[in-house]
Amino acid sequence: MSRDDVVDEITLTGVRAFGYHGVYPDERREGQEFVVDLTLHVPTGQAAASDDVADTVHYGELAEKVAAVVTGEPVNLLERLAQRIADVVLADDRVQLVEVTVHKPSAPIPVTFGDVSVTVRRSRPLARTAGFASEPR
Repeated sequence: MSRDDVVDEITLTGVRAFGYHGVYPDERREGQEFVVDLTLHVPTGQAAASDDVADTVHYGELAEKVAAVVTGEPVNLLERLAQRIADVVLADDRVQLVEVTVHKPSAPIPVTFGDVSVTVRRSRPLARTAGFASEPR
């Protein structure tokens, strides 16, 4: 197995952005903060060898793309928002698998709670890297 065959992880947590997602009219009108966590499975051997950001996923640019999805077109469900974010991440051909968690800490739940979140895992179709079989999208 070569260095480029190994799949490593890049984790980005706590991306905060204000959006207007939800099923209730007041959520769509007033909006609220959403928090996104990502774990990308990506080979980083080339970047480690070159020490060049162009050879890996630029997490600063990725954070901006994620925030743009959250601040963009409203959706009803966290599941759909998480899927949209996963689609943006998988647009980078180096990413083999992504785990996206979208937190909605101010969800309109009538009892005291700490957080509510949805996590989706999506992989590149037919990806077979470091033991990860492709999952349906």
